[in-house]
Amino acid sequence: MQKKYKGQPVITFNNGIDIPALGFGVWQIDDQKVCENTVIKAIETGYRMIDTASIYQNEIGVGNAIKNCGVIRENLFITSKLWVQDFSYEKAKSGFQRTLDRLQLDYLDMYLIHWPFGDFLGAWKAMEELYSEGKIKAIGVCNFTVEKLEELKAHSEIIPVVNQIELHPIFQQNELQVYNRENNIVTQPWSPLGNGNEELLNNSELKNISEKYSKTVAQVILRWHLQEGFCVIPKSVTPSRIEENFNVFDFKLSEDEMNIVRSLNIGKRLFFDPKDPAWEKKMLNSVADI
Repeated sequence: MQKKYKGQPVITFNNGIDIPALGFGVWQIDDQKVCENTVIKAIETGYRMIDTASIYQNEIGVGNAIKNCGVIRENLFITSKLWVQDFSYEKAKSGFQRTLDRLQLDYLDMYLIHWPFGDFLGAWKAMEELYSEGKIKAIGVCNFTVEKLEELKAHSEIIPVVNQIELHPIFQQNELQVYNRENNIVTQPWSPLGNGNEELLNNSELKNISEKYSKTVAQVILRWHLQEGFCVIPKSVTPSRIEENFNVFDFKLSEDEMNIVRSLNIGKRLFFDPKDPAWEKKMLNSVADI
């Protein structure tokens, strides 16, 4: 498996499937042509794992990039996600098929439940069946708390391979990290650079580390994610940043430097809280053209 990812570090899921440890996210790239060109640039740079979602409304662009990038489908790892409005057994199956159609694919490497709301148990049952049929190589979840993971585990046959969560140096979710590790669930941070948080990227200790290795602070943070054993998906539409974010395999942080990054954790969530009833209500009432 590793050869097809050009020697990149991989993480092996609990079902034996390998995923590149560093991938490319496309959240907030909602122009299909821009998304296509950006993903092609990422693949040319060396990325082999692309992470999209139905709610991002750019699956067509990702699909066109896969078709036109010059790399065979089998050498790419493609992830998408089921949106809240399709959280039921029947709707999950039709939502999955729409995703396949937009991506112009006949299978997904990974499919995720996007939020732990509504009838996610019914959706998971449908995903288990799609997995058994070979239409999905691995199934997982996003934004699940320990409590929701326990609920899922109690009512399902398959343990998620991954839990994709907000995680960056100032919000490290240590309790959830431990739970994921103990249950053989890979932690996959989204917004790994803290959405460009200025306080984080201008941190003097991180700048000292970056200067030591002739790297940027963003590269130091991504290297920290990789050495923590996370499967990380930075996003950018800037070609130079796309290359910069991938150029993190030629140096290694010391344990003292890892601890410096760990010490930055202040429990500061920058985005949406899955335990917030108002956010859950908003999501359950949302309707998107997907």
